Amino acid sequence: MKEWLEKTLKKLNLTDSMIQKDGFTRLGYSEDEMKSMEVFKKVSRELGLTVRTDEAGNVISRWEEGPQASGLPAVTLGSHVDTVKHGGGYDGVAGVLCALGAVKKLKDEGYKPAYPVEVICFASEESSRFGVSTIGSKAMAGILDPDQLAIIADENGVTIKEAVESTGLDWCAIGQAERETDEIKSFAELHIEQGTVIENAGAQFGAVSAVACPIRLKLTINGKMGHTGTTPMGMRQDALTAAAPIISFVAEEGARLSRESEDRLVATVSTINAMPNAMNVIPGIVELGIDIRSVNDSLKENMARLISDKVVSVEKDYTVSIEVEELVNNPSVTLDKNLMELLAQLGEQEGYRSHEMISGAGHDVMNMAKKWPAGLVFIPCRDGLSHHPEEHASLEDLEMGTNILTAYIKNEAE
Repeated sequence: MKEWLEKTLKKLNLTDSMIQKDGFTRLGYSEDEMKSMEVFKKVSRELGLTVRTDEAGNVISRWEEGPQASGLPAVTLGSHVDTVKHGGGYDGVAGVLCALGAVKKLKDEGYKPAYPVEVICFASEESSRFGVSTIGSKAMAGILDPDQLAIIADENGVTIKEAVESTGLDWCAIGQAERETDEIKSFAELHIEQGTVIENAGAQFGAVSAVACPIRLKLTINGKMGHTGTTPMGMRQDALTAAAPIISFVAEEGARLSRESEDRLVATVSTINAMPNAMNVIPGIVELGIDIRSVNDSLKENMARLISDKVVSVEKDYTVSIEVEELVNNPSVTLDKNLMELLAQLGEQEGYRSHEMISGAGHDVMNMAKKWPAGLVFIPCRDGLSHHPEEHASLEDLEMGTNILTAYIKNEAE
């Protein structure tokens, strides 16, 4: 199995070597994502699966044994093959790979599922191209708003609508990708952890209870430009200086709330844009992007309120005006408790040590969970590194993931 996993991993990544100095760049609805999906289709057909592409570009590979299974809901699993810019070859791909590996293992054993089994390769999971994530799984779960998304463009001015239609799909039909509740029995996704919680807990894999979705704020600090050499220090309205205490506050207050709460919270000033960004001009406008995450929505809201209160005091102290815009406020997603416990139990029965944990990053599973029982399994990644050319998961851990998904299919498809 390890040999097959290694060989197929490289195929899905369109490479002969996983060591790539500049990483992998397969953006959503790009030619490279389509090429990787074609490999997914080819491997699926080699395993004897029937393959179809839905109206959102999701590829669905189906295993159905006999007419008695045709009317039953499908046991589903999967992930994605698109990446961030210069990312790794395991984020997303590991989930698709291990799901196909589980099907291969069962077919090699002569197993015949009573329920249909589907491996789904979702389209455009990453937000790297358009700033919008999980487009394919949103469409499948029926929570995509085509009118709102159509005109959102990438850095080259290509809209989501144009990108989707460049792959041969019809944007006006994307809503037809939604599936009925009775079509799917359950969904499981495998993903690399993107952290080191598993190893720190002395475990081998994670069973995820919830996904922490973000509140994202944009702060625009309006000061006054002036010459750096002629404007006295006491007469300045320096927007960048005013940004400094806000940046420190977000880090320090986020750490305090996380320490004092039962639930973890993270808060990050992750983007900064100073204008005019010239060496001899006092910054007149500074934009800060703030990302707040926790599975506890009230904790996120509390952090956002504290930031708003801090803004008021900074305005007075630095003689600036600050606009606060809420860009995103997504409620966090609790995954199916029974399925989480089942995945942990199945992994333990396979001989692996489990650890219950949360996900600080979003995944396709959070959309599937809004309509069907859904679970998420994490396998370790070296040094917790992800979205990076050196992202890596061992063949041993990929095989472990395959074995856990094999047990999941057997349990759900009996």
